[in-house]
Amino acid sequence: MNIDELFDRARQMDQADPLGKYRHSFDGLSEDLIYLDGNSLGPLPAQTAKLVHENVNDNWSKGLIRSWNADWYDLPMRLGDQLAPLVGADSGEVCFADSVTINLIKLAASALKNQSDRPKILTDSLNFPSDYYAVESLIGMLGNRHTLEKVYTRDGITVTTEDMVNAIDEKTAVVTLSNVVFKSGFMHDLKSICHAARKNGALTLIDLSHSVGSVPIKLKDWGVDMAVGCSYKYLNGGPGAPAFLYVREGLQDVLEPQLAGWFGTRDPFEFNPHHEPASSIRKFMVGTPPILSMQAIEPGIQLLKDAGIEQLREKSIRQSSLLLELYDTLLEPVGFKLGSPRDPSIRGSHIAFKHGEAFRINNTMISPPSGKPIVIPDFRTPDNLRIGIAPLFLGYEEIVRAVVRMHEIVANNEYGIFSHEAEAFT
Repeated sequence: MNIDELFDRARQMDQADPLGKYRHSFDGLSEDLIYLDGNSLGPLPAQTAKLVHENVNDNWSKGLIRSWNADWYDLPMRLGDQLAPLVGADSGEVCFADSVTINLIKLAASALKNQSDRPKILTDSLNFPSDYYAVESLIGMLGNRHTLEKVYTRDGITVTTEDMVNAIDEKTAVVTLSNVVFKSGFMHDLKSICHAARKNGALTLIDLSHSVGSVPIKLKDWGVDMAVGCSYKYLNGGPGAPAFLYVREGLQDVLEPQLAGWFGTRDPFEFNPHHEPASSIRKFMVGTPPILSMQAIEPGIQLLKDAGIEQLREKSIRQSSLLLELYDTLLEPVGFKLGSPRDPSIRGSHIAFKHGEAFRINNTMISPPSGKPIVIPDFRTPDNLRIGIAPLFLGYEEIVRAVVRMHEIVANNEYGIFSHEAEAFT
Protein backbone atom coordinates (compact mmCIF):
# COMPACT_ATOMS: atom_id res chain seq x y z
CA MET A 1 0.00 0.00 0.00
CA ASN A 2 1.43 3.41 -0.95
CA ILE A 3 1.53 6.50 1.26
CA ASP A 4 -1.46 8.20 -0.36
CA GLU A 5 -3.56 5.12 0.34
CA LEU A 6 -2.36 5.07 3.96
CA PHE A 7 -3.33 8.73 4.37
CA ASP A 8 -6.76 8.05 2.87
CA ARG A 9 -7.32 5.09 5.17
CA ALA A 10 -6.18 7.07 8.22
CA ARG A 11 -8.56 9.93 7.38
CA GLN A 12 -11.44 7.48 7.05
CA MET A 13 -10.54 5.99 10.45
CA ASP A 14 -10.53 9.47 11.99
CA GLN A 15 -13.93 10.24 10.51
CA ALA A 16 -15.37 7.01 11.91
CA ASP A 17 -13.68 7.37 15.32
CA PRO A 18 -16.26 7.73 18.15
CA LEU A 19 -13.49 8.96 20.46
CA GLY A 20 -12.32 11.70 18.10
CA LYS A 21 -14.55 14.26 19.82
CA TYR A 22 -12.35 14.19 22.95
CA ARG A 23 -9.48 15.95 21.20
CA HIS A 24 -11.42 19.19 21.60
CA SER A 25 -11.41 18.65 25.38
CA PHE A 26 -7.72 19.65 25.49
CA ASP A 27 -5.91 22.95 25.14
CA GLY A 28 -2.61 23.40 23.29
CA LEU A 29 -3.17 20.86 20.52
CA SER A 30 -3.07 22.17 16.95
CA GLU A 31 -2.80 21.02 13.35
CA ASP A 32 0.89 21.92 13.10
CA LEU A 33 1.86 20.02 16.26
CA ILE A 34 1.70 16.23 16.58
CA TYR A 35 1.99 15.28 20.24
CA LEU A 36 3.33 11.76 20.77
CA ASP A 37 4.49 12.20 24.36
CA GLY A 38 1.24 11.76 26.25
CA ASN A 39 2.89 8.70 27.80
CA SER A 40 5.27 11.10 29.59
CA LEU A 41 3.23 14.27 30.14
CA GLY A 42 -0.39 14.47 29.11
CA PRO A 43 -1.76 17.69 27.58
CA LEU A 44 -3.90 20.17 29.49
CA PRO A 45 -7.62 19.35 29.70
CA ALA A 46 -9.54 22.53 28.96
CA GLN A 47 -11.66 22.03 32.08
CA THR A 48 -8.57 21.93 34.31
CA ALA A 49 -7.61 25.58 33.84
CA LYS A 50 -11.17 26.64 34.63
CA LEU A 51 -11.35 24.41 37.70
CA VAL A 52 -8.03 25.59 39.13
CA HIS A 53 -9.03 29.23 38.54
CA GLU A 54 -12.32 28.68 40.37
CA ASN A 55 -10.64 26.97 43.30
CA VAL A 56 -8.04 29.71 43.67
CA ASN A 57 -10.60 32.50 43.45
CA ASP A 58 -13.42 30.88 45.41
CA ASN A 59 -12.20 28.13 47.75
CA TRP A 60 -8.87 29.74 48.63
CA SER A 61 -9.53 33.47 48.19
CA LYS A 62 -13.05 33.57 49.64
CA GLY A 63 -13.38 30.36 51.59
CA LEU A 64 -9.96 30.61 53.21
CA ILE A 65 -9.41 27.97 55.88
CA ARG A 66 -13.12 27.11 55.91
CA SER A 67 -12.56 25.31 52.60
CA TRP A 68 -10.77 22.49 54.41
CA ASN A 69 -14.11 21.40 55.87
CA ALA A 70 -16.12 22.27 52.79
CA ASP A 71 -14.04 20.56 50.13
CA TRP A 72 -10.38 19.91 50.81
CA TYR A 73 -9.99 17.48 53.69
CA ASP A 74 -11.50 14.44 51.96
CA LEU A 75 -10.17 15.27 48.49
CA PRO A 76 -7.40 12.60 48.45
CA MET A 77 -9.96 9.93 49.25
CA ARG A 78 -12.69 11.21 46.93
CA LEU A 79 -10.21 11.43 44.07
CA GLY A 80 -9.02 7.91 44.88
CA ASP A 81 -12.58 6.62 44.68
CA GLN A 82 -12.97 8.30 41.27
CA LEU A 83 -9.82 6.59 40.01
CA ALA A 84 -10.65 3.18 41.52
CA PRO A 85 -12.76 1.87 38.58
CA LEU A 86 -9.91 2.65 36.16
CA VAL A 87 -7.54 0.37 38.10
CA GLY A 88 -10.00 -2.37 39.01
CA ALA A 89 -10.25 -1.43 42.68
CA ASP A 90 -13.12 -0.82 45.08
CA SER A 91 -14.06 2.34 46.92
CA GLY A 92 -11.74 2.90 49.88
CA GLU A 93 -8.75 1.13 48.31
CA VAL A 94 -7.09 4.08 46.53
CA CYS A 95 -5.96 7.49 47.72
CA PHE A 96 -3.81 10.28 46.31
CA ALA A 97 -0.67 11.30 48.17
CA ASP A 98 2.96 12.30 47.70
CA SER A 99 5.00 11.07 44.70
CA VAL A 100 5.37 7.62 43.16
CA THR A 101 8.79 7.14 44.75
CA ILE A 102 7.64 8.18 48.23
CA ASN A 103 4.58 5.94 47.98
CA LEU A 104 6.74 3.04 46.83
CA ILE A 105 9.04 3.47 49.82
CA LYS A 106 6.10 3.77 52.23
CA LEU A 107 4.37 0.62 51.01
CA ALA A 108 7.57 -1.40 50.60
CA ALA A 109 8.61 -0.52 54.16
CA SER A 110 5.23 -1.62 55.50
CA ALA A 111 5.42 -4.85 53.51
CA LEU A 112 8.94 -5.68 54.73
CA LYS A 113 7.87 -5.04 58.32
CA ASN A 114 5.05 -7.51 57.79
CA GLN A 115 7.42 -10.02 56.12
CA SER A 116 10.25 -9.62 58.64
CA ASP A 117 11.56 -13.19 58.21
CA ARG A 118 12.00 -12.87 54.42
CA PRO A 119 15.14 -11.14 53.09
CA LYS A 120 14.49 -11.00 49.32
CA ILE A 121 12.90 -8.22 47.27
CA LEU A 122 12.34 -9.30 43.68
CA THR A 123 12.11 -7.11 40.59
CA ASP A 124 13.19 -7.27 36.94
CA SER A 125 15.96 -5.68 34.90
CA LEU A 126 13.53 -3.52 32.87
CA ASN A 127 11.97 -1.68 35.79
CA PHE A 128 12.03 2.11 36.08
CA PRO A 129 15.38 3.10 37.67
CA SER A 130 13.76 5.33 40.29
CA ASP A 131 12.03 2.24 41.66
CA TYR A 132 15.45 0.62 42.10
CA TYR A 133 16.76 3.72 43.85
CA ALA A 134 13.81 3.75 46.22
CA VAL A 135 14.17 0.09 47.17
CA GLU A 136 17.95 0.29 47.51
CA SER A 137 17.69 3.34 49.78
CA LEU A 138 15.09 1.54 51.87
CA ILE A 139 17.37 -1.48 52.21
CA GLY A 140 20.07 0.83 53.56
CA MET A 141 17.68 2.47 56.01
CA LEU A 142 16.70 -0.96 57.31
CA GLY A 143 20.30 -1.93 58.03
CA ASN A 144 21.08 -3.85 54.84
CA ARG A 145 19.16 -6.92 55.98
CA HIS A 146 17.50 -7.37 52.57
CA THR A 147 18.67 -7.91 49.01
CA LEU A 148 17.22 -6.64 45.76
CA GLU A 149 17.32 -9.38 43.14
CA LYS A 150 16.53 -8.89 39.46
CA VAL A 151 15.11 -11.27 36.89
CA TYR A 152 16.94 -10.40 33.68
CA THR A 153 15.51 -9.88 30.23
CA ARG A 154 16.55 -12.30 27.53
CA ASP A 155 15.96 -9.93 24.59
CA GLY A 156 16.19 -6.40 26.02
CA ILE A 157 12.46 -5.93 25.47
CA THR A 158 10.52 -8.48 27.55
CA VAL A 159 10.83 -10.61 30.67
CA THR A 160 9.27 -14.05 30.53
CA THR A 161 6.51 -14.85 33.00
CA GLU A 162 8.16 -18.23 33.56
CA ASP A 163 11.40 -16.59 34.68
CA MET A 164 9.54 -14.27 37.05
CA VAL A 165 7.44 -17.06 38.57
CA ASN A 166 10.44 -19.36 39.01
CA ALA A 167 12.34 -16.63 40.90
CA ILE A 168 9.66 -16.32 43.60
CA ASP A 169 10.35 -18.55 46.61
CA GLU A 170 9.87 -18.80 50.36
CA LYS A 171 12.55 -16.12 50.93
CA THR A 172 10.73 -13.53 48.82
CA ALA A 173 9.12 -10.76 50.85
CA VAL A 174 7.98 -8.47 48.04
CA VAL A 175 7.72 -8.70 44.26
CA THR A 176 7.80 -5.20 42.78
CA LEU A 177 7.39 -4.56 39.05
CA SER A 178 6.10 -2.03 36.59
CA ASN A 179 2.83 -3.12 35.00
CA VAL A 180 4.12 -1.64 31.70
CA VAL A 181 7.88 -1.22 31.20
CA PHE A 182 8.97 2.36 30.59
CA LYS A 183 11.31 1.79 27.62
CA SER A 184 9.89 -1.05 25.58
CA GLY A 185 6.23 -0.88 26.60
CA PHE A 186 6.29 -4.58 27.55
CA MET A 187 3.34 -5.52 29.78
CA HIS A 188 3.69 -8.19 32.45
CA ASP A 189 1.22 -11.02 33.03
CA LEU A 190 0.44 -9.79 36.53
CA LYS A 191 -2.28 -12.32 37.21
CA SER A 192 0.15 -15.24 36.88
CA ILE A 193 2.91 -13.46 38.80
CA CYS A 194 0.61 -12.41 41.64
CA HIS A 195 -0.76 -15.96 41.89
CA ALA A 196 2.77 -17.31 42.24
CA ALA A 197 3.61 -14.67 44.84
CA ARG A 198 0.50 -15.43 46.90
CA LYS A 199 1.22 -19.16 46.68
CA ASN A 200 4.72 -18.57 48.10
CA GLY A 201 3.59 -16.12 50.79
CA ALA A 202 5.08 -13.01 49.12
CA LEU A 203 3.41 -9.64 48.69
CA THR A 204 3.19 -7.75 45.39
CA LEU A 205 3.81 -4.04 44.84
CA ILE A 206 3.14 -2.81 41.29
CA ASP A 207 4.01 0.50 39.61
CA LEU A 208 1.15 1.54 37.32
CA SER A 209 2.71 4.78 36.07
CA HIS A 210 3.00 3.70 32.42
CA SER A 211 -0.30 1.86 32.26
CA VAL A 212 -2.97 3.74 34.22
CA GLY A 213 -5.35 5.47 31.85
CA SER A 214 -4.13 3.59 28.79
CA VAL A 215 -4.81 -0.11 29.39
CA PRO A 216 -7.46 -1.92 31.43
CA ILE A 217 -6.11 -2.64 34.92
CA LYS A 218 -7.74 -5.21 37.21
CA LEU A 219 -5.89 -5.05 40.51
CA LYS A 220 -8.38 -7.07 42.53
CA ASP A 221 -8.94 -9.70 39.84
CA TRP A 222 -5.18 -10.09 39.33
CA GLY A 223 -4.56 -10.44 43.06
CA VAL A 224 -2.31 -7.38 43.40
CA ASP A 225 -1.62 -6.50 47.04
CA MET A 226 -0.32 -2.93 46.67
CA ALA A 227 0.22 -0.49 43.82
CA VAL A 228 1.45 3.03 43.13
CA GLY A 229 1.17 5.26 40.10
CA CYS A 230 1.52 8.78 38.76
CA SER A 231 -1.19 11.06 37.40
CA TYR A 232 0.70 13.24 34.93
CA LYS A 233 0.96 10.80 32.00
CA TYR A 234 -2.23 9.30 30.56
CA LEU A 235 -4.31 10.76 33.43
CA ASN A 236 -3.40 14.28 32.23
CA GLY A 237 -3.07 15.65 35.76
CA GLY A 238 -0.28 18.14 35.05
CA PRO A 239 3.50 18.27 35.56
CA GLY A 240 4.52 16.78 38.89
CA ALA A 241 0.91 16.06 39.83
CA PRO A 242 0.42 14.04 43.04
CA ALA A 243 0.65 10.27 42.82
CA PHE A 244 -1.73 7.63 44.13
CA LEU A 245 -1.43 4.40 46.07
CA TYR A 246 -3.55 1.26 46.35
CA VAL A 247 -3.74 -1.28 49.15
CA ARG A 248 -6.28 -4.08 48.89
CA GLU A 249 -8.91 -3.89 51.58
CA GLY A 250 -7.96 -7.12 53.38
CA LEU A 251 -4.37 -5.92 53.77
CA GLN A 252 -5.07 -2.43 55.08
CA ASP A 253 -5.56 -3.52 58.69
CA VAL A 254 -2.54 -5.85 58.53
CA LEU A 255 0.11 -3.41 57.31
CA GLU A 256 1.58 -0.85 59.67
CA PRO A 257 2.69 2.52 58.25
CA GLN A 258 6.44 2.92 58.68
CA LEU A 259 6.41 6.59 57.73
CA ALA A 260 3.85 8.37 59.87
CA GLY A 261 2.39 11.86 59.61
CA TRP A 262 -0.59 13.71 60.91
CA PHE A 263 -2.85 13.22 57.88
CA GLY A 264 -2.52 9.46 58.31
CA THR A 265 -3.78 9.48 61.90
CA ARG A 266 -7.16 8.45 63.23
CA ASP A 267 -7.95 12.09 64.06
CA PRO A 268 -5.41 14.63 62.76
CA PHE A 269 -6.90 17.46 64.79
CA GLU A 270 -6.75 15.62 68.09
CA PHE A 271 -3.01 16.34 67.98
CA ASN A 272 -2.24 13.17 69.88
CA PRO A 273 1.51 13.09 70.69
CA HIS A 274 1.49 9.36 69.89
CA HIS A 275 0.63 8.16 66.40
CA GLU A 276 -2.64 6.26 66.07
CA PRO A 277 -3.07 5.27 62.41
CA ALA A 278 -6.39 5.65 60.65
CA SER A 279 -8.33 2.45 60.07
CA SER A 280 -8.58 2.97 56.32
CA ILE A 281 -6.40 3.64 53.27
CA ARG A 282 -5.89 7.10 54.79
CA LYS A 283 -3.35 5.53 57.19
CA PHE A 284 -0.80 5.60 54.33
CA MET A 285 -1.02 9.36 53.96
CA VAL A 286 1.66 11.45 55.66
CA GLY A 287 1.66 15.24 55.43
CA THR A 288 -0.76 17.90 54.25
CA PRO A 289 -1.81 17.21 50.64
CA PRO A 290 -1.10 19.79 47.87
CA ILE A 291 -4.72 20.74 47.28
CA LEU A 292 -4.46 22.91 44.16
CA SER A 293 -2.37 20.42 42.18
CA MET A 294 -4.54 17.56 43.43
CA GLN A 295 -7.72 19.28 42.26
CA ALA A 296 -6.20 19.61 38.79
CA ILE A 297 -6.19 15.82 38.40
CA GLU A 298 -9.96 15.37 38.42
CA PRO A 299 -10.86 16.56 34.87
CA GLY A 300 -8.44 14.10 33.28
CA ILE A 301 -9.88 11.20 35.25
CA GLN A 302 -13.41 12.18 34.29
CA LEU A 303 -12.52 12.34 30.59
CA LEU A 304 -11.06 8.82 30.70
CA LYS A 305 -14.06 7.43 32.56
CA ASP A 306 -16.43 9.10 30.13
CA ALA A 307 -14.59 7.69 27.11
CA GLY A 308 -14.27 4.22 28.66
CA ILE A 309 -10.98 2.42 29.20
CA GLU A 310 -11.97 -0.60 27.08
CA GLN A 311 -12.84 1.65 24.13
CA LEU A 312 -9.58 3.56 24.59
CA ARG A 313 -7.63 0.32 24.62
CA GLU A 314 -9.30 -0.86 21.41
CA LYS A 315 -8.37 2.41 19.69
CA SER A 316 -4.83 2.20 21.06
CA ILE A 317 -4.40 -1.25 19.52
CA ARG A 318 -5.75 -0.06 16.16
CA GLN A 319 -3.45 2.95 16.21
CA SER A 320 -0.41 0.94 17.22
CA SER A 321 -1.18 -1.58 14.46
CA LEU A 322 -1.17 1.29 11.98
CA LEU A 323 2.10 2.54 13.46
CA LEU A 324 3.73 -0.88 13.08
CA GLU A 325 2.52 -1.15 9.49
CA LEU A 326 4.17 2.21 8.82
CA TYR A 327 7.31 1.01 10.57
CA ASP A 328 7.53 -1.96 8.23
CA THR A 329 6.96 0.26 5.21
CA LEU A 330 8.94 3.41 6.01
CA LEU A 331 11.10 3.12 9.12
CA GLU A 332 12.79 -0.27 8.97
CA PRO A 333 14.19 0.44 5.48
CA VAL A 334 16.04 3.52 6.84
CA GLY A 335 17.63 1.79 9.83
CA PHE A 336 15.05 1.80 12.63
CA LYS A 337 14.63 -1.36 14.74
CA LEU A 338 11.55 -2.27 16.73
CA GLY A 339 12.14 -1.97 20.46
CA SER A 340 8.72 -3.15 21.65
CA PRO A 341 6.72 -6.37 21.43
CA ARG A 342 4.59 -6.73 18.30
CA ASP A 343 1.93 -8.63 20.21
CA PRO A 344 -0.50 -6.05 21.69
CA SER A 345 -1.52 -8.46 24.45
CA ILE A 346 1.91 -7.98 26.06
CA ARG A 347 2.38 -4.31 25.16
CA GLY A 348 1.09 -1.11 26.71
CA SER A 349 0.26 2.06 24.78
CA HIS A 350 3.68 3.24 23.66
CA ILE A 351 6.09 1.80 21.09
CA ALA A 352 9.85 2.23 21.03
CA PHE A 353 11.94 2.39 17.89
CA LYS A 354 15.70 2.01 18.14
CA HIS A 355 18.16 3.95 16.01
CA GLY A 356 21.79 4.91 16.51
CA GLU A 357 20.83 8.56 15.93
CA ALA A 358 17.61 8.46 17.94
CA PHE A 359 18.61 11.42 20.10
CA ARG A 360 19.28 13.74 17.18
CA ILE A 361 16.27 12.45 15.25
CA ASN A 362 14.16 13.30 18.30
CA ASN A 363 15.55 16.84 18.36
CA THR A 364 14.94 17.29 14.63
CA MET A 365 11.32 16.22 15.05
CA ILE A 366 10.80 18.70 17.88
CA SER A 367 12.63 21.61 16.19
CA PRO A 368 11.93 21.26 12.45
CA PRO A 369 12.79 23.66 9.65
CA SER A 370 10.13 26.13 8.55
CA GLY A 371 7.15 24.53 6.88
CA LYS A 372 7.50 21.15 8.61
CA PRO A 373 5.19 19.98 11.41
CA ILE A 374 6.43 19.87 14.98
CA VAL A 375 6.38 16.24 16.13
CA ILE A 376 7.01 15.61 19.83
CA PRO A 377 7.98 12.06 20.88
CA ASP A 378 10.64 11.42 23.52
CA PHE A 379 14.09 9.87 23.72
CA ARG A 380 15.34 7.32 26.23
CA THR A 381 18.97 6.28 26.37
CA PRO A 382 20.80 4.86 24.63
CA ASP A 383 18.85 4.65 21.36
CA ASN A 384 15.11 4.58 22.09
CA LEU A 385 12.63 6.87 20.38
CA ARG A 386 9.32 6.37 22.17
CA ILE A 387 6.03 7.01 20.38
CA GLY A 388 3.19 7.47 22.85
CA ILE A 389 -0.25 6.38 21.70
CA ALA A 390 -2.72 8.42 23.79
CA PRO A 391 -6.00 7.64 22.02
CA LEU A 392 -8.03 10.19 23.95
CA PHE A 393 -6.62 12.97 21.76
CA LEU A 394 -4.38 11.38 19.10
CA GLY A 395 -5.68 10.94 15.56
CA TYR A 396 -4.84 8.26 12.99
CA GLU A 397 -3.72 10.73 10.33
CA GLU A 398 -1.35 12.30 12.85
CA ILE A 399 0.41 8.95 13.19
CA VAL A 400 0.91 8.71 9.43
CA ARG A 401 2.20 12.29 9.26
CA ALA A 402 4.62 11.64 12.13
CA VAL A 403 6.12 8.51 10.58
CA VAL A 404 6.45 10.15 7.18
CA ARG A 405 8.35 12.93 8.93
CA MET A 406 10.63 10.43 10.73
CA HIS A 407 11.42 8.72 7.42
CA GLU A 408 12.15 12.06 5.80
CA ILE A 409 14.50 13.17 8.58
CA VAL A 410 16.64 10.04 8.28
CA ALA A 411 16.49 9.72 4.50
CA ASN A 412 17.63 13.33 4.08
CA ASN A 413 20.09 13.28 7.00
CA GLU A 414 18.34 16.32 8.52
CA TYR A 415 19.48 15.39 12.02
CA GLY A 416 23.10 16.13 11.08
CA ILE A 417 22.82 19.77 12.16
CA PHE A 418 21.99 18.83 15.75
CA SER A 419 24.45 18.22 18.59
CA HIS A 420 24.72 15.02 20.61
CA GLU A 421 24.56 17.09 23.81
CA ALA A 422 21.48 16.28 25.86
CA GLU A 423 19.19 18.73 27.62
CA ALA A 424 17.86 18.12 31.12
CA PHE A 425 14.58 16.75 29.78
CA THR A 426 14.49 14.76 26.55
